[in-house]
Amino acid sequence: MQRDVSHPSDRPADGQGTAPAPLSVLDLTVVREGRAPAQALRDTVALARSAERHGFRRFWVAEHHSFPASGSPAPAVLLAHLAGATGTIRLGSGGVMLTNHAPLVVAEQFGVLEALHPGRFDLGLGRNPGGLPTVARALRRAPEDPGTDTFPSLVEEVLGFLGSGFPAGHPYSRDRVHVVPAAPGLPVWILGSGTTGAQVAARLGLPFAAAYHIAPAQALRAVDLYRSGFRPSAALPEPRVMVSVNVTCAPDAAEAARLATSGAVMMMRARQGVQSAVPGADTAAGLARTPEERDFVDGWLGTVVHGTPGTVRAGLAALHARTGADELMLTSLIPDLAERERSYALVAAEFGLSGPAR
Repeated sequence: MQRDVSHPSDRPADGQGTAPAPLSVLDLTVVREGRAPAQALRDTVALARSAERHGFRRFWVAEHHSFPASGSPAPAVLLAHLAGATGTIRLGSGGVMLTNHAPLVVAEQFGVLEALHPGRFDLGLGRNPGGLPTVARALRRAPEDPGTDTFPSLVEEVLGFLGSGFPAGHPYSRDRVHVVPAAPGLPVWILGSGTTGAQVAARLGLPFAAAYHIAPAQALRAVDLYRSGFRPSAALPEPRVMVSVNVTCAPDAAEAARLATSGAVMMMRARQGVQSAVPGADTAAGLARTPEERDFVDGWLGTVVHGTPGTVRAGLAALHARTGADELMLTSLIPDLAERERSYALVAAEFGLSGPAR
């Protein structure tokens, strides 16, 4: 049976209860142009501590390879450090890109994490490779490997190694391959911006995290598909949905739009085939020059919940009403740590969140 152990930041404090659903954080370990990726990792540690103080439920980290905008290629390694730097907040992978890894290795890594810090971790599994095709080759994926088509069977292998076991006659059952230390109660989430992850989560009776921050329209369809196809399991008797959304909050609307433009321009460059770190807000403002580039930036900003605390409240409430999410996970591409921390702090104050007593 999977568990999601309560801790101080899970429980409403006096005056809390105004959020449409519990709020969590997905940090992308944002690398700002002109700064070292090592600084981005230190920023993630600082942000995890801040998220804990402000009462967010979870703090997840991503997996990206050979991507200048993110300094997080090894979630399990980063999570081990974060567990020592925080005390109560749930930590997790958003996610481990399972097509890049042997299921046994993933189960062993998270088995060690769970043994060292019981009840602190979530294992979020995704199918996107997290990098370009050349990265897949560098990760030693075999040329004949069908990649993301193997995702459902890879998930089942992870579950088997974590504790559900394998059927009689399965080679891993016969040969007694097992994880030491085991983690039979580790919560496993399936991530997805489209329908494949939703279908896998529904069939296996696992919670589903919909990546609205990546593909809003597809994620909305995926949530509906997940709920309609959900099969209860021993781990989860009814559907459980978390929706991730890009949020930028500032004291005034113009400042929030300015800060959100950094991520929009980084995404614009990526669509143009130019991978880069995330430009600072002042630099980004002058980088969308052509009408097509300005249209892209405006369109991308339309998927970001940005503005004053009241505007962000309304945007999150609308997203919750559309999805019925059991939890909302906020992410941000603000490249400056102080401004990113302020954004989350303003949201936490707006919704009356409260962290553990200090």
